Amino acid sequence: MKIAIGNDHAGTQYKFAVSEYLKNKGIEVINHGTDESSSVDYPDFVHPVAQAVTGKTVDLGILICGSGNGVAMTANKYPEVRAGLCWSKEIVTLIRAHNNANILCIPARFTAVEQAIEMVEVFLNTKFEGGRHQNRISKIPLHC
Repeated sequence: MKIAIGNDHAGTQYKFAVSEYLKNKGIEVINHGTDESSSVDYPDFVHPVAQAVTGKTVDLGILICGSGNGVAMTANKYPEVRAGLCWSKEIVTLIRAHNNANILCIPARFTAVEQAIEMVEVFLNTKFEGGRHQNRISKIPLHC
């Protein structure tokens, strides 16, 4: 498995911890985030992750910023991306099982590092249920 990860300055510590967790599980991590704590613009780190997911050069993506909202909004501009903002394992279960999310967005300022790692574990281990949920996902793309 290969995962793309991106973060802004608020998510640097989280990115390092999540990346280490993934590598210890034998998962290849592609780092598109900043390694610094100085202020940066989150879209610069979201676009490469979303492009990797839509281009299928990775299996899934993880994005981390202060609130999680900016990265989620940016990623969801891509038609094939289903990025879900999560702050609990229960929500992660739902974005995977019901929404077939392919990018997990983590709000660093509202979660603990340990909690983020637990959410990543759930993200990786929850399967899409399909069925009625697929019908709904099929209606997400805008057809103009």
